[in-house]
Amino acid sequence: MSYPPPIPYPDARPTSPPLAATPPLSADQRAQFDAIARIAHTEAALSILPEKAAVVFSRIGKRLRALGLPDAATYVALIEGPNGTQERENLISALTTNVTSFFRENHHFEHFANQILPTLERRARAGGRVRLWSAACSSGQEAYSLAMVILEQFPEAARYDLRILATDVDRQILTAARAGIYPADLAEQIAPARRKRFFNPAVGEHEIKAAPELKSLIAFNRLNLMSNWPMTGRFDAIFCRNVMIYFDQGTQKKLIDRFAGVCSPGAALYLGHSERIDPASTRDFQQVGQTTFAYQPNTEPGKSGPQQE
Repeated sequence: MSYPPPIPYPDARPTSPPLAATPPLSADQRAQFDAIARIAHTEAALSILPEKAAVVFSRIGKRLRALGLPDAATYVALIEGPNGTQERENLISALTTNVTSFFRENHHFEHFANQILPTLERRARAGGRVRLWSAACSSGQEAYSLAMVILEQFPEAARYDLRILATDVDRQILTAARAGIYPADLAEQIAPARRKRFFNPAVGEHEIKAAPELKSLIAFNRLNLMSNWPMTGRFDAIFCRNVMIYFDQGTQKKLIDRFAGVCSPGAALYLGHSERIDPASTRDFQQVGQTTFAYQPNTEPGKSGPQQE
């Protein structure tokens, strides 16, 4: 999962003169925006600033047409009402932008393959438990990329207690992730040898489909990162990339603390290219590479690491 893009995107480069300033919101529009932003924050901790109002109204316009509603005021009344539970979930889906690719920010996969996986393979072969988490998996490319890296070095991985948990708040995108079917042009993101080994032609003429051996390592489940986490074990690597930049600082700290509570000592945490961990907020994650952190719990007397909620 990723969240409503900043305006402009963090890595955008201007290619034309800037547009004229967006007209100010009317009193009614501001009230509608505030209601939508409040619900988005309550449901999924999205921090949406008024400058993004045009994006928000554009996104909910699709929901108005789908539901046959006349205007935003009627839509707000629905999501605020007792019958709005399902539509609040649809709202979050409409507001999120599922932008991902195979081997995106490939230095993370290289670090995992070279620095993390050899130890995990030895543990698994000795009968130990290994768990990895793609914490905002979107349409699945991140989780499938991780599975490819594992199977290249550890072809028998599925026979051992090694699994990838892939979660997202968006049910619709999870359906696509489980199917593992992608437009064939996305195959260009995958090295030819990997593509030949791990993907099959899909039903459509211009599609590829993840092979069963990839899917055997991954469980796709819905999870809101701000809700209760049902997982009871600890993770040896967590990929949570390009998510935290859309949370306010308090929510970011809470999430990092919660990650610390479910990490094994030495676990790797991979963040997005624009994301950082504030050293003042936690001493339990040490930066070991580009947006790459190792969980080293603080063992000083009276300064234990954060606890899982």
